[in-house]
Amino acid sequence: MKGRISLAISCTTRVAALFTALWVPASAYAQNCALCYTQAAGAGARIIQALRGGILILVVPPILICTALTVMAYRKRNQFVED
Repeated sequence: MKGRISLAISCTTRVAALFTALWVPASAYAQNCALCYTQAAGAGARIIQALRGGILILVVPPILICTALTVMAYRKRNQFVED
Protein backbone atom coordinates (compact mmCIF):
# COMPACT_ATOMS: atom_id res chain seq x y z
CA MET A 1 0.00 0.00 0.00
CA LYS A 2 2.83 2.36 0.88
CA GLY A 3 4.47 1.71 -2.49
CA ARG A 4 1.32 2.70 -4.37
CA ILE A 5 1.03 5.96 -2.45
CA SER A 6 4.68 6.73 -3.16
CA LEU A 7 4.16 5.96 -6.85
CA ALA A 8 1.08 8.20 -6.98
CA ILE A 9 2.96 11.08 -5.36
CA SER A 10 5.87 10.58 -7.76
CA CYS A 11 3.58 10.63 -10.79
CA THR A 12 1.74 13.70 -9.50
CA THR A 13 5.03 15.51 -8.96
CA ARG A 14 6.20 14.69 -12.47
CA VAL A 15 2.94 15.86 -14.03
CA ALA A 16 3.12 19.11 -12.02
CA ALA A 17 6.73 19.65 -13.12
CA LEU A 18 5.80 19.04 -16.76
CA PHE A 19 2.87 21.45 -16.53
CA THR A 20 5.09 24.09 -14.94
CA ALA A 21 7.81 23.61 -17.57
CA LEU A 22 5.27 24.14 -20.34
CA TRP A 23 3.42 27.04 -18.69
CA VAL A 24 6.33 29.19 -17.48
CA PRO A 25 7.87 29.98 -20.91
CA ALA A 26 4.46 31.01 -22.23
CA SER A 27 3.91 33.44 -19.37
CA ALA A 28 7.46 34.80 -19.66
CA TYR A 29 6.62 36.40 -23.02
CA ALA A 30 4.22 38.73 -21.22
CA GLN A 31 7.11 40.33 -19.32
CA ASN A 32 8.25 42.66 -22.12
CA CYS A 33 8.89 46.23 -21.11
CA ALA A 34 7.48 48.69 -23.65
CA LEU A 35 10.39 51.11 -23.21
CA CYS A 36 12.99 48.38 -23.64
CA TYR A 37 11.19 47.07 -26.69
CA THR A 38 11.02 50.46 -28.42
CA GLN A 39 14.65 51.24 -27.60
CA ALA A 40 15.86 47.89 -28.92
CA ALA A 41 13.70 48.16 -32.05
CA GLY A 42 15.22 51.52 -32.91
CA ALA A 43 18.80 50.50 -32.12
CA GLY A 44 21.43 49.20 -34.46
CA ALA A 45 22.80 45.70 -34.67
CA ARG A 46 25.69 46.44 -32.29
CA ILE A 47 23.37 47.69 -29.55
CA ILE A 48 21.09 44.68 -29.93
CA GLN A 49 24.09 42.35 -29.65
CA ALA A 50 25.24 44.23 -26.52
CA LEU A 51 21.76 43.83 -25.00
CA ARG A 52 21.81 40.11 -25.67
CA GLY A 53 25.23 39.80 -24.06
CA GLY A 54 24.07 41.79 -21.04
CA ILE A 55 21.03 39.58 -20.63
CA LEU A 56 23.24 36.48 -20.65
CA ILE A 57 25.58 38.02 -18.10
CA LEU A 58 22.64 38.77 -15.80
CA VAL A 59 21.03 35.33 -16.22
CA VAL A 60 24.01 32.98 -15.85
CA PRO A 61 25.02 33.67 -12.19
CA PRO A 62 21.52 33.09 -10.70
CA ILE A 63 21.21 29.86 -12.68
CA LEU A 64 24.59 28.66 -11.41
CA ILE A 65 23.71 29.60 -7.83
CA CYS A 66 20.36 27.79 -7.99
CA THR A 67 22.01 24.74 -9.53
CA ALA A 68 24.68 24.67 -6.82
CA LEU A 69 22.07 24.96 -4.05
CA THR A 70 20.01 22.17 -5.61
CA VAL A 71 23.04 19.88 -5.86
CA MET A 72 24.04 20.62 -2.26
CA ALA A 73 20.50 19.95 -1.01
CA TYR A 74 20.35 16.71 -2.98
CA ARG A 75 23.64 15.49 -1.53
CA LYS A 76 22.59 16.36 2.04
CA ARG A 77 19.02 15.02 1.76
CA ASN A 78 19.58 12.02 4.04
CA GLN A 79 21.99 13.57 6.51
CA PHE A 80 19.47 13.92 9.33
CA VAL A 81 17.46 10.76 8.72
CA GLU A 82 17.83 8.18 11.47
CA ASP A 83 18.05 4.54 10.48
